[in-house]
Amino acid sequence: MSDCLFCRIIAGEIPSSKVYEDERCFAFRDINPQAPTHILVVPKEHIASCADVTADNAALVAHIFTVIPQIAAAEGLTGGYRVVSNAGPDAGQTVPHLHFHILGGRRMDDRMA
Repeated sequence: MSDCLFCRIIAGEIPSSKVYEDERCFAFRDINPQAPTHILVVPKEHIASCADVTADNAALVAHIFTVIPQIAAAEGLTGGYRVVSNAGPDAGQTVPHLHFHILGGRRMDDRMA
């Protein structure tokens, strides 16, 4: 989608601080971090949110969940980390492209970050 911020980041049209990329997903540092480590992991295929995960694209989401621990380990998040995905504007999703926040580097309380 040409107007999707994350699709444009994946395409290299908008700069990002990339931390991981493979043929199926892309990960980069959040520009407004809510924790010392705040990385977004996005599928390269445009999926609007977790509400749009289907049997046809579930393998892609499963792949992302095999990548997340690799990224966390590479970032030194040995004490744990939080993974968050918001679905829709009422949940706080501001970019309509499925993404997972990896938050870590400090002890998490009951807040999202």
